[in-house]
This record gives sequence, C-alpha cells and structure tokens, in this order.
Amino acid sequence: MTTTATEGPSQDRPAEGPRGRPGPGAGADREHPAPGVALALLPGVLRSALAWTDAHRADFTLPDDVLEPHTQVNATLKPLGELAQLGSTIRRTTTPGTPEHELAGELVTYAWEQVAAGELLLELLRAEPFAAYPYEIYAAFAGYGLRHDGFEALALPLTATRAWAHTEQHANRQLGLVNSERRVGVVTHTDAGAVLSRTWLGGLSEPWMFEGPSGYALTHTVFHLTDWGRMPDRVPARIDGYLRTWLPAWADGCLESGQWDLTGELLAVAASLPAPAPVGLLDAVWPVLADVQHPTGCVPETGVPVEDPAPDPYPFIDCYHSTLVTAFAAALSLRSLRGAAGTGEAVPGRERRTA
Repeated sequence: MTTTATEGPSQDRPAEGPRGRPGPGAGADREHPAPGVALALLPGVLRSALAWTDAHRADFTLPDDVLEPHTQVNATLKPLGELAQLGSTIRRTTTPGTPEHELAGELVTYAWEQVAAGELLLELLRAEPFAAYPYEIYAAFAGYGLRHDGFEALALPLTATRAWAHTEQHANRQLGLVNSERRVGVVTHTDAGAVLSRTWLGGLSEPWMFEGPSGYALTHTVFHLTDWGRMPDRVPARIDGYLRTWLPAWADGCLESGQWDLTGELLAVAASLPAPAPVGLLDAVWPVLADVQHPTGCVPETGVPVEDPAPDPYPFIDCYHSTLVTAFAAALSLRSLRGAAGTGEAVPGRERRTA
C-alpha cells in the first residue's frame, strides 16, 4: 500500500477507542475477531447512523438558488443525491416494518420533495444537457420507482446522441452511467463488460498499488456493477476471488490510517459479493468502525475520532457522507450475514453471470 493511504492520523491515535474498547490500531484483535461480533453490533450501528441523518435532514435541504450557475453542486445536489441513493438501498435491504426500513423510506421521500418530484432535475437537464449528473441523480430515484415523465421524455433523445456515448470520463464513472441507464430502462450506450475491463479493479491491478483514489474507484466500480449491492451475481468470479483475497489487507491499511469513509465503502463492497459472506472480514473490521462512531451516530471521514459529547462534534460536510456510507454498509452487511446464518432475511437479486 502506498503512503497515500497510510500516512496521517495513525501516528497520534490513542491505544483505546473513544468508548474504552481497543482502538483502531489494535491489530491483534482484528486477527482473531470474536465470531458473530459484527452481527451483534450492526443493528445498533445502522439505527444510530440513520438517526443522525434524520436529525440533520435540514442540512440536505437545497438552497433557493440551486439552479444558479454559481451554486456549488458538490455542497448541494451531491449530498442530496447520495441521500437518495444510499437511502433507497437501505430501504430495499432492510426488513419491512422495522424502524430503519421506514426511516430510510422517509429520507428518500424527503429527497424527492427537494427536487420537486423530478421537476428541478428536468430544469437542470435543460440547462446542462451535456452533463451526466442530473441523469445520475434522477436514476437514483427511478431505481426506487419515483419517475418524472417530462425528464424521461427529454433524456431519451439526449442519451441517444453521439456526444453522450463519447463523453470522456474515467471507466468507473462510465460504468456508473451505464448503471443509471439500466435503472431508467433505456438501452445502455456501451457494454458494461467492456467498460469493467478498463477499470483499476477489472484489470486486477497489483494489490500493493492500492491507495486512496484507486480505493474509491474500486468501491464505486463494484457499486455500479452490482447496482449498489442489489445484484451481487454481476461480479465476475475472477473479481470476486481477487476482492476476497485482498479486501482484508486494504481494510486493515485504511483502519491504520484512519480512513473511516473508505473503510465503510470497503465493507459495503465485501457485503456486495456473491455468497458466501466474508464473515471473518466483517467480524474483524466492524467493531473498529463501530467504535469510531460517535454516540450521536455520525462517523468522521478521516482522522482521530473525537470524544466531544456535543451533538455536532464534526462539521456536517466532514461527516455526512461517511455516516451515510456506514448506514449503507451496515444494512448490506446485515443482509449478507443474516443470509449466511439462514435466518430467512431478504436475499439480494440474482441474474445470470455473463462475464
């Protein structure tokens, strides 16, 4: 692993976590995790992360000038789109009637209200027909069953243009666009298998070349390939084996360097693989991330966890994504572990593997 992923806060990290359990540097405990510890911890982690997200619902509210050119997309539409995407996955993954299932649905409904039931996304598409992000945000809702006829009427001819098919972007981003097209229900502009082969993960890159940017590219490749964990059987056998071999080492490096957001994404990847679940990995890593989670439910993106009991120990922009990712990964991990235990919980979608 390169220094990008290992440098930073680990040098000053205390030996114990913020609530007295062994801290993120306690490698010996990760080598010999208690069997079943993740399954015991995860319901509380999920509920707590969702409770924090609900309590900060107003922070996802779009400003009145969201359609103006000066508005920062990454601070407005991006968080809301992530709320819609991860909230809808949590809703689909959790058991109907449970508080977390109902709350995840409420959060998606709130996000849909913020985009005026799709009308705001239509305005964005009209203003920026060359941009992919309005379509990708819309696809998060469409995959959940929330549609806007006007948006789709305009998007259909736009996605059939040569410019759309030849937009220059990284392979994992193009795979995300393919998944968005699948969700909306249109013919994809290119073959997903061909795009996958051009990604860092699809090339089975040397595992010691893993670092921050390649780690996020890897996790999103899996998310787009599996439709955010809903279709694990889309992961080819060679990639499944590669990930099962190297995820433990990568996750350990992220824990040592305090990369909590990326740790959560790697846990979500582990829970998105075809069965059986990597129980040992989940049991080893989840207790550490659970210890990093603040009592209010939020999780910092990076760095030494604070012990401040204040309701908002971190700025919203520094913890909303990692908190959502923690909830997302917890929901997927619970589904995977309960399925492995034969509890009769909902199982992920299946489809014939083609690569």
